Amino acid sequence: MHLLDVENLRTYFHTEDGLAKAVDGVSFHIDAGESLALVGESACGKSVTALSLMGLVRPPGFHPGGSIRLEGEELLGAPESVLQRVRGNRISMIFQEPMTSLNPVYTVANQLAEPLLLHQGLSPGQARARCHELLGELGIASPAVVLDSYPHQLSGGMRQRVMIAMAIACRPRLMIADEPSTALDVTVQAQILHLIRELQREQGMALLLITHDLGVVNQMCDRICVMYSGRVAEVAGREALLREPRHPYTVRLLQSI
Repeated sequence: MHLLDVENLRTYFHTEDGLAKAVDGVSFHIDAGESLALVGESACGKSVTALSLMGLVRPPGFHPGGSIRLEGEELLGAPESVLQRVRGNRISMIFQEPMTSLNPVYTVANQLAEPLLLHQGLSPGQARARCHELLGELGIASPAVVLDSYPHQLSGGMRQRVMIAMAIACRPRLMIADEPSTALDVTVQAQILHLIRELQREQGMALLLITHDLGVVNQMCDRICVMYSGRVAEVAGREALLREPRHPYTVRLLQSI
């Protein structure tokens, strides 16, 4: 049994111009500890796929069909109470832009402690200590200062580290990283990607990396799933796909680098 099985996933949106089929019959799987890259051009359905896995698609979006099974448990169509137990606990997500994902009116400590209080049953004092420990593990020199800061007081790289800390707080089985280094400069980008790779090795997490950067994919992932216009064009091992792409779209994508 795979850790995650996605079969014929469909995520559509009602719009003024009709039905937008953002994700239209997508299937793939991820094994425990594996790294899978979801690649493709902007608006091909990568991020909507990730939001679907997290149960975060809201009206006018809906799912007319498909299946998302985590360790055999069906998540698509599951009650919100079930999804709340899964999100941040068994599946976590690093969002593309931490400044819009972090709440500006709460300190880092308030936000980082939330999954620990909700899923781990820690006391506020224990959660604070664990937050301090998490930031230390991510190479932050002054965890106490960062914990008492608000998001706008931190640099982009520091905010992204906070998002990673939130994602790994409960040691999830699967971490989804949606363009985790896009808004960062090259040096910080390399540090963040190295950090994610090391955390994955240490904790045995599976990783779903959403990106358009095939250079990053070559460093980070075991297999590649290429999306085009809401559908899967090709899935293969990293080396095989980069060496001998089979789908014309994948060929063009590689030629565009």
